[in-house]
Amino acid sequence: MSGIVLTAYSGAILGPIAKFLGWIMNGIYIAMYKLFGIENVGLSIILLTVLIYMCMLPLTYRQQKFSKFMQKMQPELNAIREKYNGKTDQASAMAMQQETQLLYDKYGVSPSGSCVQMLIQMPIWFALYRVFYNVPAYIGSVKDHFSGLVSGITATEGFTDTLTTLMSDLKISTATVDLTTSGDTLNNYIIDLLYKVPSTGWDKVTEAFPHLADSVTTLVSHIDNFNYFIGLNISDTPWNIITTNFQSHSYGFVILALLIPIAAYVSQLLNLKLMPQTGAENDQMGQQMKMMNTMMPLMQLFLSFTVPVGLGLYWIFSAVCRAVQQFILNKHFEKVDMDELIRKNQEKAKIKREKKGISENQIRQAAAINTKTIANKANTSTSAQRELELEKANAAKANAKEGSLAYRANMVREFNERNSRK
Repeated sequence: MSGIVLTAYSGAILGPIAKFLGWIMNGIYIAMYKLFGIENVGLSIILLTVLIYMCMLPLTYRQQKFSKFMQKMQPELNAIREKYNGKTDQASAMAMQQETQLLYDKYGVSPSGSCVQMLIQMPIWFALYRVFYNVPAYIGSVKDHFSGLVSGITATEGFTDTLTTLMSDLKISTATVDLTTSGDTLNNYIIDLLYKVPSTGWDKVTEAFPHLADSVTTLVSHIDNFNYFIGLNISDTPWNIITTNFQSHSYGFVILALLIPIAAYVSQLLNLKLMPQTGAENDQMGQQMKMMNTMMPLMQLFLSFTVPVGLGLYWIFSAVCRAVQQFILNKHFEKVDMDELIRKNQEKAKIKREKKGISENQIRQAAAINTKTIANKANTSTSAQRELELEKANAAKANAKEGSLAYRANMVREFNERNSRK
């Protein structure tokens, strides 16, 4: 059979993270049902997104603090770049690197300061994407609702060919699955397929398995309960909702579906607007970042039409959470004494270096020696270059044509040399 491979992700790094996040989301789903009698995947996605970003707040704080340091450092970084602008020799490159590193040491920060936070956050974001893209693999209560229909399908003769045709008719992306797959693995693949069926596709499922019409009706009633948010099936794409409801003149659902991509775009713009600027917007890297900040919201706008509504909700509330965090942190850093913060940062950096057995005197001595060596190399290179230019000039004078200014200058020079020897 051919089925969509969307069961719980088994990657070495993202797999365990996705399973842990899925376990938390399953707990949220169950808690909402027990406390408030609510079964809703969309609301679970929102609550999990908010919870994750609350947990990542310390990392966001460190990342924003690094951005503030970069703002403070930027004039000095620009001065160093300007000092060595146009110098491509190795000595100048080493001197520029040395001065830049000393500047980072002065402020007690690392050039890779923001990368560490990103390296921690990125796996979490990608793992959340996996969870939200295939909810039944992580929320047992949702998966259980599909069991009755799946049992009926696997008991039907020739169901593999029927499902293959059904996936083709519903235009669900597929990947090859071993025909000998059976048991829980096969059941999970079928659940993956059924969860991706759009709201208008259940009639085709009933046509494909007419003897399971009652099971289909029961499952759809459950899906209407747990899989809808603001009237939209979170497994469906906004584009499919827009096209099908436009044809049936259900313009209210068309407007609701349009709100998902629009909200994703606006929330991303708001998030980028509140992000702290480094002050390097005029250099090449700053221009590239500005271009990315323009293109990313547009890409998210178009992608939001083609991915499930559940993913759109995740993108929207992720951007909203980041925007709220950045707004709060911006207000916080407006009241912070940056000089005092720099001093504390220098003390922390000093303690870390001393733990590694590196004293401040060693750093200053090494920096002084390296700078002196680099300067000497640069001076030597400059002297050698001047000597080479003088040799070229003398050779040109020696070959000057009779009657030219260079020829007359040579005669004067020789006359002076003869008189000086007397």
